[in-house]
Amino acid sequence: MNLLSIENLAKSYGERVLFSNVTFGIDEGDKIGLIGVNGTGKSTFLKVIAGVEAADTGKITAGGSVIVEYLPQNPEFDDQATVLEQVFKGHSPLMKVIRDYEQALADAEKKTADADCQQRIIRLSQQMDAQNAWQLESDAKIILTRLGITDFTAIVSTLSGGQRKRVALASALINPADLLILDEPTNHIDNDTVAWLEEYLARRKGALLMITHDRYFLDRVTNRIIELDKGKLYTYTGNYSSFLELKAEREEQAESSERKRQNILRNELAWIRRGAQARSTKQKARIERFEELSAQTPELGQGQIEIAAGATRLGRKIIEMEHLRKAYEGKILINDFSYIILRNDRLGIIGPNGSGKSTLLNMIAGRLTPDQGRLEVGQTVKIGYFSQESSEMNQELRVIEYIKEEAHFLPTADGGTISAAQLLERFLFPPHLQWTPIVKLSGGEKRRLFLLRVLMSAPNVLLLDEPTNDLDIQTLSILEDYLEDFPGAVIVVSHDRYFLDRLVDKIFAFEGQGSVKQYPGNYTDYQHRIGVQAAETVMAAKTRNTAEKKPPAQERPKERPRKLSFKEQREFEQIEDVIAGVEQELAQIAAAINTAGSNFELLQELTVRQQELTGRLDELLNRWTYLNELVEELSN
Repeated sequence: MNLLSIENLAKSYGERVLFSNVTFGIDEGDKIGLIGVNGTGKSTFLKVIAGVEAADTGKITAGGSVIVEYLPQNPEFDDQATVLEQVFKGHSPLMKVIRDYEQALADAEKKTADADCQQRIIRLSQQMDAQNAWQLESDAKIILTRLGITDFTAIVSTLSGGQRKRVALASALINPADLLILDEPTNHIDNDTVAWLEEYLARRKGALLMITHDRYFLDRVTNRIIELDKGKLYTYTGNYSSFLELKAEREEQAESSERKRQNILRNELAWIRRGAQARSTKQKARIERFEELSAQTPELGQGQIEIAAGATRLGRKIIEMEHLRKAYEGKILINDFSYIILRNDRLGIIGPNGSGKSTLLNMIAGRLTPDQGRLEVGQTVKIGYFSQESSEMNQELRVIEYIKEEAHFLPTADGGTISAAQLLERFLFPPHLQWTPIVKLSGGEKRRLFLLRVLMSAPNVLLLDEPTNDLDIQTLSILEDYLEDFPGAVIVVSHDRYFLDRLVDKIFAFEGQGSVKQYPGNYTDYQHRIGVQAAETVMAAKTRNTAEKKPPAQERPKERPRKLSFKEQREFEQIEDVIAGVEQELAQIAAAINTAGSNFELLQELTVRQQELTGRLDELLNRWTYLNELVEELSN
């Protein structure tokens, strides 16, 4: 079933054409990823599809009952609303009755003896029953908890920027919609929550259109990729891996067509230069064809962002940390952390939001002082810090002025130099854009510019705090290539699993109560090790409980029947399958515990269920032992 049809859509800002003549459709069950270089108009495209902005030309046709839910990159909030009020902000009757019911409960806590309030709760409860709203309210609280929001009565104005984004994401997910439009949903959430969201969206019924630069996310959720490139929209069937193959084929065909065009142009130009008479109709047609070919613009790719890996000399001593401790408002973020950073270290830092990852980077960068411990930085160390916020950018400066404030030239690995203007071009800032005020750049372009300024300082230790937020996939790929050859240490905080898998060889995991544990390998290696540890814990508990609960031999029945009863025969035939089923569910529970993160409510539920299943497994193993002994005795 077709949900939306888009015909000849176009949008421009002044002389800048974002997209034109865009035509495509969205069907029920489509899960579409929108990608493109920063500044191509991806967010604007979503706003037009969602009806938030008007297109210059074109038409969007939706089915009569199609409901669209949209999560912008920078959502608007009611600062005085509670978390639940913000989540149930929709205008549908269902959202309104849930909001009224939550408000009535809040009023009842303040006026416990108010009979009118009690009657209101009864009336709203009946409306909740009639609209089947209880499940939606329960789903909202579960989703908020999985996103790390446990105080449902907190006022929105008291939340951090990342927490607000997660509240807005929860609102988008629980509102019933035929088409869900998400702009960068994986920003500001930790690795475990990204994995949960990935699974949730893959299972969700209904169409999905989203922008994300998480390549694993695109590969595992989407079944279509659309790409904005130079104002045109290209559609590819399949996930991100399929897109890479199909795009390579498209660009090869475009390059082949361009080579043929250039050959024809050379032949026609040679013919014209020979002084051919242009009197006959045939000769005039040939000249017109030459002019037409000359006017054509080749459809080639964006080109590559090239970064020359250059850095200042790094001495023997880098950074030494010994018994570091840091607390904030009574909460211990880092406790007794020690590590010596080596020249070619590639360290990935992971953990729940608010656990202290950025705090550790800020201490290494000298922006924060540890409460206890020793942190020494070598004399030759030059730190480049790519922080989450680039608010220190002077928005009135022009692009090239901002870069030249840091340096006019960057030393390269081969001993040469590259000018600020040349490096800007390699970062997809062509000459005409270099004189644009920063305030006119898109959010992604500002992040790319901020990254360029950090690299322009020629650091030999790089600190990257969530570098994948707001950077397009092309920039990320080339940044990864650069970091692989970077002649210094790299320490990165990231929730992008692909980025961590490709780049790092050690993981530092924040595991609560200030504990920071080190794991060798990349992020996939870390996940595997955690899974193995969880399975070993379950097996150890199972073995211990079996030994404790196994009944003594003298307590077993001394006299056994000469044959199995019908019930025992059936039980004997089925018990191994039952045991396998319980063991499989225990493994699933262990995996869920591993991915539950800081969701303590869910962890408690999973732990209780794990204990129940372990007890059940012990009973089944005891019964299996008894039946096997009985069968063996009867056989003898």
